[in-house]
Amino acid sequence: MVKFATRALIAVGLSGVLALTGCSTGKSGGASGGSIGDQVKHEIIGIDPGAGLMKQTQQAMKDYELTDWKLVEGSSAAMAAALDKAYKDEKPIIVTGWTPHWMFAKYKLKYLEDPKGSYGKDEEIHTVVRNGLKNDAPSAYAMLDNFEWTPDDMAVVMSAVVDGKDPAEAASQWVKDNADKVDGWVKDLPKEDGKKLKLAYVAWDSEIASTNVVKQVLEQRLGYKVDTLQVEAGPMWAGIANGSADAMVAAWLPTTHKDYYEKYKGQFEDLGANLVGTKLGLVVPEYMDINSIEDLKTK
Repeated sequence: MVKFATRALIAVGLSGVLALTGCSTGKSGGASGGSIGDQVKHEIIGIDPGAGLMKQTQQAMKDYELTDWKLVEGSSAAMAAALDKAYKDEKPIIVTGWTPHWMFAKYKLKYLEDPKGSYGKDEEIHTVVRNGLKNDAPSAYAMLDNFEWTPDDMAVVMSAVVDGKDPAEAASQWVKDNADKVDGWVKDLPKEDGKKLKLAYVAWDSEIASTNVVKQVLEQRLGYKVDTLQVEAGPMWAGIANGSADAMVAAWLPTTHKDYYEKYKGQFEDLGANLVGTKLGLVVPEYMDINSIEDLKTK
């Protein structure tokens, strides 16, 4: 997944990453001559070094014998900035990508085919809560258990945030515009006015969207006072396991967060998927003349 790429984050510390996109002066990924690898300096623009997507990409590089390629570590914001720069100049670039992500609405992109299955099956985003939440905050527990939406729903909130709207405002507007769906999440649940909850999340665009929507519903419809805690994936899972956080709607399973799931198994409750239809892999602009990861060895 995607840390939220604010304008400030995009502007800071990206000169080295942006330089990676300057390896081609031609369009359609081939006008400058040489292989795709030569044009991108045999570099794949990645995200946070601890992300599951990076581990899977390293495995893909082994599976496809991309021994002369390098996976560049950075952040979701840096990756998005590099992609934006390359896309505007119609230069070749290869990034680690996932769906849902706002970049697929903003740019014409495609996943490279993965015939070896290095990235596994499509994932789900799960809701995970601390042990004991059902007794301590039954209405919140029930609402979280009922919470589910679609990638299209999420994209509305993500796109609004990327366009500059405050996440809380974007989430509140979505809740207002989708009252019927929200009604289904809170139907017949009593209010628990003033009761405190803490939601943990990683600063990926998808999780900023979902966490803010859940926060708005818990506060507006059920009367909770909700704090949000932005952390990395490891501390997020640890917080649920040790009870310092109450819930998260940001667990990517079965692959991305597999290690954390196994590490803390028994110390949390998995309420199941709140969103299905995710995808992970290598992503390129549609104008590039390449369709499969296998082609990286030959083109």
